[in-house]
Amino acid sequence: MVPVSHRAGRAVCPGECPGGGWEDREVNDASEPLIDLVEAARHERVVVVGGGIAGLVAALEFAKVGILVTVLEASDRLGGVAQGAEVGGVHVDLGPEGYSTKGGAVRALVDELGLGNAVASPDADAVWLAGPAGVVRQPAENVLGIPENPWDESVRRIIGWSGTWRAYLDRVRPPLTIGQQRSLGHLVRTRMGDRVLDRLVAPASLGAFAIHPDDVDVSVVAPGLSAALTRTGSLSGAVAQVRGARAAERSGAPFEGIEGGMPRLVAALAQRLRELGARIETGSPVTSLERLPDGRWEVQVDSSDDERVVDAADLAAADIVVVATPEADARRLLAPHASGIALDSERQTLLETITLVLASPELADAPRRTVVYPLPGASRAAIVTDLTAKWAWLRAAAGDGVQVVRLSFGGPGGMPATAALDDSEAAELAVAEASTLLGVALSPADLRGFRRDRYSQPRPGSALGQPEDAAAVRADIAAVNGLVAVGAWLAGTGLAQVVPDATAEADRVRRSALWGQATSAADQLRDE
Repeated sequence: MVPVSHRAGRAVCPGECPGGGWEDREVNDASEPLIDLVEAARHERVVVVGGGIAGLVAALEFAKVGILVTVLEASDRLGGVAQGAEVGGVHVDLGPEGYSTKGGAVRALVDELGLGNAVASPDADAVWLAGPAGVVRQPAENVLGIPENPWDESVRRIIGWSGTWRAYLDRVRPPLTIGQQRSLGHLVRTRMGDRVLDRLVAPASLGAFAIHPDDVDVSVVAPGLSAALTRTGSLSGAVAQVRGARAAERSGAPFEGIEGGMPRLVAALAQRLRELGARIETGSPVTSLERLPDGRWEVQVDSSDDERVVDAADLAAADIVVVATPEADARRLLAPHASGIALDSERQTLLETITLVLASPELADAPRRTVVYPLPGASRAAIVTDLTAKWAWLRAAAGDGVQVVRLSFGGPGGMPATAALDDSEAAELAVAEASTLLGVALSPADLRGFRRDRYSQPRPGSALGQPEDAAAVRADIAAVNGLVAVGAWLAGTGLAQVVPDATAEADRVRRSALWGQATSAADQLRDE
């Protein structure tokens, strides 16, 4: 049951009512507690600082129950890292091109926004590894790259005979402290050796998440692996058990995207918010949050831009402020009010992506390799993704003979290899690295267009200590009435983490605000 708004003697759900569709419900004189709750919602004012996915999702949770919402975005566009642009005549995603279906939260949002018919699944293809032996498929029977059978030929040709024999010791080695090791890297290294770690596990960890396996928490990234290891007595045996359990539970594609690109999700969120009466202002950087004597909040916006039209009344007395900015800005805004928030505690990795649009007959005729991770020392790039090999809708949009390839540079503890290069030098390096990783001869003459983007990636939710650190930050913020923070720096990277987290945090604060002002109405709603 959700709160409903009161209008001319009838109550109308301000968002989609449970069960689908919009519906009216009669409200009579006996429904005064419900009307009180409705009035409470109408008099709440929420300001969301940050117009990325997390901020927009949080804003939607407030707006769809009739609460007045203002979204302030510092840049000139919404969506945060979920952005797109035209490169070489092709409109491409520059940030995430899809989302994990784990948990179902993102797909539920996509359906709610009317984009269900545009959902696309990527073309099935194996992950590839590039190293001294060339470009080879990652062994299929693995968990996080850890092989189920080190004697399999697909494993042996990557780690060699010495690596295979070392990995086999996992089967005969005494269990000792099995199940107690949290570091993925330490677990793999001690059980199966350095070659399995460096050649099978580290490439994907570094390429996809910019984190070394030594810093990855096994209990977060592979729930059940430690318990299975204890039961079976070996890491390879644990991999077999976990793979079997996953196969039994799996239904549908593990990853999805949206035809036309993820900016369509951003546009649909913004449209729904405006339909619900929310106000969205771009080009409105927030400089500080000030606590008023009555406990509400004043949001200070940089006023140097004379064209800014944010109504001061929307910002002068906010009951709730949602901070949905990147970590550095979030800490700057939160630190004066939440005692445990430190300004110098952010741990992010600087990455640079270069998107190439190529017209290469050789690449078009080559085996389709969707994602390729380099082995240590094999490339200055961390990953290459052939987006046209991955998404049929993008292949159709690009046209025959045109490929869209994206490379990522950078990793923990260092600057991207492209950092000191100018645009032409960076593009030339990206073409050379794509040629190496895809196993196809490419040259700058094949280039129809390129784009480079730099961003800071928050510490992944799977990093050792990150769940505890995020929980501590959340506890400090929760102690301050009317203040909440959402985003990847707390939820973990990826829409499958960000969306449900923003929803849950907005719902928690919303319930506290409304139920606290209309307890009897809350009781009535629960009774219904």
